Amino acid sequence: MMNWLAVWVASGTEGIPLPYSPRMDDGITIVLLCCFFLSSYVLSRSRRFLLQLVKDFLLHRERTSIFATSTAGDMRYLLLLILQTCILAGVCIFNYCNDIRPDLVHHVPPLILLGVYIGISLCYLFLKWVIYSVLGWIFFDESTTTLWLESYSTLLYYLGFALFPFALFIVYFDLSLQSTMIIGLILAFFTKILMFYKWLKLFCNNLYGSFLLILYFCALEIMPCFMLYQGVMQLNDYLIIKF
Repeated sequence: MMNWLAVWVASGTEGIPLPYSPRMDDGITIVLLCCFFLSSYVLSRSRRFLLQLVKDFLLHRERTSIFATSTAGDMRYLLLLILQTCILAGVCIFNYCNDIRPDLVHHVPPLILLGVYIGISLCYLFLKWVIYSVLGWIFFDESTTTLWLESYSTLLYYLGFALFPFALFIVYFDLSLQSTMIIGLILAFFTKILMFYKWLKLFCNNLYGSFLLILYFCALEIMPCFMLYQGVMQLNDYLIIKF
C-alpha cells in the first residue's frame, strides 16, 4: 500500500504557473506607495505655490521667474514632482509592454525593466528641455523662453498627479488593453492641448504665425512621441534577443 502511494505521488501532475501580473508584484506596489507618500508630502509643504503656478499658467500672467522667486525648498519639491512624473510614466509603459509582450518579463527581471523605462522617461524629458532651451536661445528672447520652460514644468508637475490614479487603475483594476490605450490617449491629448494653448499665448502674433506654429508643434511634440514609442518597441525586441 505504501509503495503504491509513493508511486502515485511521484507521478503527480505538475502545476501550471500563474502568468506574471504587475498587481502581484511587491516591487510595483512599493513604487506606487512611495509616489503616494511623495505626493502627499509635497502637497502638504508647497500646496499654495503649486496653486499659484496653475493660476499663472491658465491666466498667462506676466511675473518674475519662479526660478528667481521660489525658495530652495520649493525647487526641491518641484524636482521631486518631475521625478514622480517619470516614475509613474515608467510604470505605465511597463504595464503596457507587459500587456502586449507578456514574454518580456521571462527574459528580463521586472524591476530592471521598470528601471529602464523610468530612465527612458527621464532622458526624454531632459532632451526635450535641452531642445526647448536651444531653440528659445536662437529664436526668442530670454524672458519668453524662461516663461515657456516654467509653463512646461508646471504641466509636468500636474501630469504626475494625473498619472497616479491612471497607474493605479491599469495596475490593480486589470483594465483591458483597449481601455488603457483610450484613457492614455485622452490624457496625452489633453496635455498637448494645454501645451498648444500656451504656445499660442507666447509665440503667436498673427494668423500666418499660427500655421507655422502648428507645423513646429507637430515636429516638436507629436513626432517625438511616435519616436519614443518606436524606440521602446525596438528596445523590447533587443532585450528579448539578448536575454
